[in-house]
Amino acid sequence: MGPPGWVWGRGARRVLSSGVFPIFGVSPISGVSSAPGVSPISGVSPNSGVSPNPGVPRPFEEMPRSGRNRWVNLLRLWSRGGFQDFHRRMEGGFRRLGPVYRDRVGSLDCVNVLLPRDAEQLLRAEGPFPRRMGIAAWSEHRALRDHRCGLFLLNGPAWRSDRLALNRAVLSPAGARRFLPLLDAVARDFAVTLRSRVRGTPGGALTIDPHPLLFRFTLEASSYALYGERLGLLGGSAAGGAQRFLGALEEMLHTTLPLLFLPPPLLRLHPPLWQRHLRAWDTIFQHADENIQRIYREFCRGGPGGGPGGVPGGVLAELLLQGQLPLPSIKANVTEFTAGGVDTTAIPLLFTLFELGRNPGVQRALREELRAAGGAPGGVPEKGPGVPGGGPGGGRALPELLGALPLLKAAIKETLRLYPVGITVQRYPATDVVLHNYRVPAGTLCQVALYAMGRCPDVFPHPERYDPRRWLGKDDTTFKALAFGFGARQCIGRRLAEAEMMLFLVHVLSNFTIEAVSTEDVPTVFRFILMPEKSPLLTFRTLD
Repeated sequence: MGPPGWVWGRGARRVLSSGVFPIFGVSPISGVSSAPGVSPISGVSPNSGVSPNPGVPRPFEEMPRSGRNRWVNLLRLWSRGGFQDFHRRMEGGFRRLGPVYRDRVGSLDCVNVLLPRDAEQLLRAEGPFPRRMGIAAWSEHRALRDHRCGLFLLNGPAWRSDRLALNRAVLSPAGARRFLPLLDAVARDFAVTLRSRVRGTPGGALTIDPHPLLFRFTLEASSYALYGERLGLLGGSAAGGAQRFLGALEEMLHTTLPLLFLPPPLLRLHPPLWQRHLRAWDTIFQHADENIQRIYREFCRGGPGGGPGGVPGGVLAELLLQGQLPLPSIKANVTEFTAGGVDTTAIPLLFTLFELGRNPGVQRALREELRAAGGAPGGVPEKGPGVPGGGPGGGRALPELLGALPLLKAAIKETLRLYPVGITVQRYPATDVVLHNYRVPAGTLCQVALYAMGRCPDVFPHPERYDPRRWLGKDDTTFKALAFGFGARQCIGRRLAEAEMMLFLVHVLSNFTIEAVSTEDVPTVFRFILMPEKSPLLTFRTLD
């Protein structure tokens, strides 16, 4: 009989309380609009691990640890539904044990670090083939279905070979610029559709949970960028295939979490859960394969050379044209892009709209920056829906427009500080490192705790404030802004995601004011990615 809890399908849910969770006895600063669940970690015990022999680091085994038995720790998480509270569990570890400690949960045995200087030391030691924590359930699915792994699951020379080819197509500035018109067209159509809905409401004010609309936008935008074809999701209900894909994506994330800390032999410990996970991935692969096969057939017939209006084809067409990767590798990576390009963009956009809705001063400042950059302060431009290049900027080239919006880019950074999609960045250092006088052996899994770092006043003054300007100073913030990872193993879709979010916000801010129905904190839960426990309601009004 399995342990009780939501993971075993018995419907129990951990209800998280909202508001500030004081750590180390530090009270929140009053009189400001605070970010949801901000947990100031001040006065962190230095945990210096003073050695009886000065200058000699203490052994790894003496590092403070969370619990003694890894499997007991895992059972406790299962029985208490603690997976959803995993980000706060890490904060509790820093509160009790200091800025570096050892955590053991099931198959996970890692070192958790809090401070940017420790993050730098770890990431500088990543070696020529950086590795992060594997996900056994995903790898096992690929093996069972005879699918090739993509970048996320690959390591070593195989990873580097795929990475070099994909960098050119997706991550390089020149590669990313090719897809700006596609992302802009979808963002513009979103504004047109939302404007129509707002104008059809009494009083010209539309109050909604924007989460479903944001999911449709990000799926439409990512599909257009990947495949060079539109799905038509913004005009009404999602089509059957797209709806099945979204449901499978949610199911895949939901079932990944309880399997995350199990070694491969134990993945089938709960057969119904494991079968749900496999079916979810099968649906995701089917959705991606249908698109890939269609575009591949067109490519073999002499296309697709470009999208509507001379817009370039998508990432898939670019990879086929390059000819640097075999077709199975292209399929594996495009499928990972398809699965990873929806929630990871929709959720940050939701949090950004919420913060702008309860921080009107920031919203006004962003609109002023957009106006100064040549963007339209209100109204939909004359170009019709779906026409690439239509939108704010008065004909200004899209790369130039986005480059003239540093505060907007900082707002996205500020959102990801408070609400990192992934709550950690992991690495296995290639050499021994010494952290707070403890020697960490090479090959040890280490995690930089992004969620806890973002709420630490020793790192970010007044962390409860949503203040994008904190990113515009002259200080080096490289190891404070790690939401997209670092170095050669940073998120391959980073530039596309940043451009997609910026263009979306450009069009929304050019057409609407945003108000949060409630300015109270929104509790967050960890469901493999960080998300709101319940989506906030927002009110949209047209600027004119």
